[in-house]
Amino acid sequence: MENRILGLHHITAIANNAKRNLDFYTQVLGLRLVKKTVNFDDPGTYHFYFGNETGTPGTILTFFPWEGIGPGTNGSGLATHIGYSVPKGSLEFWKHHLQKNHVSIEEGEIFGEKMISFKDPDGLQLQFIEPSTEDKRKVWTIDDIKDENALKGFYNVTLTLKKADPTIKVLTDILGYNLQKQENERYRFVTDAIETANTIDIIENNKMPAGRNAAGTNHHIAFRVKDDHILMEYREKVMSAGLSITPKIDRDYFYSLYFREPGGVLFEIATDNPGFTVDEPLEELGTNLKLPKQHEGLRDKIVEVLPKLS
Repeated sequence: MENRILGLHHITAIANNAKRNLDFYTQVLGLRLVKKTVNFDDPGTYHFYFGNETGTPGTILTFFPWEGIGPGTNGSGLATHIGYSVPKGSLEFWKHHLQKNHVSIEEGEIFGEKMISFKDPDGLQLQFIEPSTEDKRKVWTIDDIKDENALKGFYNVTLTLKKADPTIKVLTDILGYNLQKQENERYRFVTDAIETANTIDIIENNKMPAGRNAAGTNHHIAFRVKDDHILMEYREKVMSAGLSITPKIDRDYFYSLYFREPGGVLFEIATDNPGFTVDEPLEELGTNLKLPKQHEGLRDKIVEVLPKLS
């Protein structure tokens, strides 16, 4: 791996109810609960991480389930759609599986690739896409969802913006993406630093009202780097471009920087190290409530106020 952005690390969204969110992503979509922890700044709220067996970067969808926050509004200045890669020929399975679970779907194509789109229980917009090239990532399976159908991880994320050019400059000049395709108001940017989770789409729509973050919307998207040394190189690049960026933040399972790109989307850059097995073994991932070090002394009080999951 070079000192480059390695596609997407994770995406973080907002939910309205912790148990409903947990059940949908583990039981209906068949993802693994990789980590059960709490919001660093609001420890009375869970922070769930869903992904493949090991929580490989590029497979990790995380949620802040703020109980009763109410619905947000998708719109400009947000990452509006999350695209998952699914195995070739599996869309028929997913159509029937989702409909069986009372999820309405729409069929379509993006840049010639077949997909279905639907919303999670909070209205978060998801797309399952059959890529034109084989995705060899290992999957997590459950009884109802086997290898030939299970989600591979992210394919892309779509940003909806009033003006594309300022964001395009960040993607190309700072993060190393290149324009691959354009059809009307949709742009596709790809990095060749990695083969999967390497695609960012932009929809430019100057008439789209601004989005509002709450349940059913994406809070931020995180780009992947190998380690915290490379992370700090990117901090210098972002600062040199005249954008404000946070100091390095220890998120226990990765180190992070945050900055808001000119179109309004909150970007994070996150590291592979140290990973999700730093505080529990692989076979136990997601089964224990793990607290940030600064909150461990309040464990009893935190457990008392957290929503019940069973």
